Amino acid sequence: MSAPNTPVCPRCADDAVTTVTTSPVPGVWEVLQCPRCLYMWRTTEPERRTSRAAYPALFRLTEEDIATASEVPAVPPLRTR
Repeated sequence: MSAPNTPVCPRCADDAVTTVTTSPVPGVWEVLQCPRCLYMWRTTEPERRTSRAAYPALFRLTEEDIATASEVPAVPPLRTR
């Protein structure tokens, strides 16, 4: 698994989490993303969104869940005005 203080994805437990951006005021928050399941979260969100142990079991994913997903929803086209 990962070293202490190294984030793991709350949704799929992948330990290859990357930092997407940081707060304008250094050290206040970071936005992290999981490359496997694409979950993103800000480090200041509640523990149920930032910690694997507190993440709702109903929404947790395994590597097998991701590999055998029947469909990844497409992003709909933008509406024209």
